[in-house]
Amino acid sequence: MHIVVINCGSSSLKYQLILLPDEKIVAKGQVERIGQEVNAQFNYETSERKFPTIPIKAEDHIKAVDYALNALVEGETAVLNSKNEIKAFGHRIVHGGEKFNEPVIIDSKVIKNIEECCELAPLHNPANLEGIHACVKALPKVPNVAVFDTAFHQTMPPKAFHYALPYEFYNIDHVRRYGFHGTSHKYVAKTFAALINKPLKEINAVTVHLGNGSSLACIKNGKCIDTSMGLTPLQGVIMGTRCGDIDPAIVVYLMKKKGLSPDEADNLMNKESGLLGFTGISSDMRDIEKAAKEGSELAGLVLEMWAYSIAKYINAYVGILPRTDAVIFTAGIGENAPKLRELICENCSGLGIKLCEENYNIIGKPGCLSADDSKVPVYAIPTNEELEIAHETSELLM
Repeated sequence: MHIVVINCGSSSLKYQLILLPDEKIVAKGQVERIGQEVNAQFNYETSERKFPTIPIKAEDHIKAVDYALNALVEGETAVLNSKNEIKAFGHRIVHGGEKFNEPVIIDSKVIKNIEECCELAPLHNPANLEGIHACVKALPKVPNVAVFDTAFHQTMPPKAFHYALPYEFYNIDHVRRYGFHGTSHKYVAKTFAALINKPLKEINAVTVHLGNGSSLACIKNGKCIDTSMGLTPLQGVIMGTRCGDIDPAIVVYLMKKKGLSPDEADNLMNKESGLLGFTGISSDMRDIEKAAKEGSELAGLVLEMWAYSIAKYINAYVGILPRTDAVIFTAGIGENAPKLRELICENCSGLGIKLCEENYNIIGKPGCLSADDSKVPVYAIPTNEELEIAHETSELLM
């Protein structure tokens, strides 16, 4: 079964053609600069060959999707004989609010509900909807499935997802903790369960998704009971350009002190803070590590701050769980940065975590990082959100 997984940004389209049950990435590509005056850029590769980046005309997502699908069946880039071999589209949708706690087949009612969540994710949901409309127009008879970043976290109890604001803000305006990266947290938990040969419903774990955006999830009996991100992806740990947890009064203080508008304050916290804002160097952790090694005091300090902010959540979540089968690192930084994982674990000494000197530096593959006498096991497991979306899409349509 060939499934195309779609991930649309405001001016970008990422997609993968995945063959199930083989779990083979047959082809993948990306269109950037959609709708901009300069030519859009098309990157494409198959399981056997990577093609050069080329400029294309993509005035909107409809044109971008057409180009992407044509590449699958035409000329030297073809991997399918016909578009009829595509059996479904699986769409990553960032925000499903409280309306969606599982994948759904997309129809007019689902589209309306996703539109109603746009105010909660104004940078993401409108672009996700563009991708849906483009796929429906391109192949009207092929089913489209929505998989929500927020769905996995909908099992959180009220004591975890409520904020202590006047209740009307929740009841009328839906202000609560939603959480994100849910597809990644779910995939990693499922993979860990299979790795230790246990059913997911028996797994207690803390999953640690570390990339430019980062979040943690506390998983009890296979279900999320808490997560670090909140109403938006701003809350939680220090990230590439996001400040993470701060005293909320700081926002009001800076708006008054600096004369910032609400939009300017939002931009400051989301795009001008974190690793980039604190150091003035970069939002890329590799650049921060390099600067720290070269003697930058701010870079060295922000690394300590970053690791500490993550360790606080790990310590809290392990304390909440009756037992912890594993702390699991994943995503770009979590999978590929042994020294940073070690820096985080140094702040978890009270949990009895000990890394194994021989295995702690595992990169890019699943494995146990902790010593035999570590009171809490530590693992690294590469995430694969696209594969999880493909599986959830397939399972829904079976």
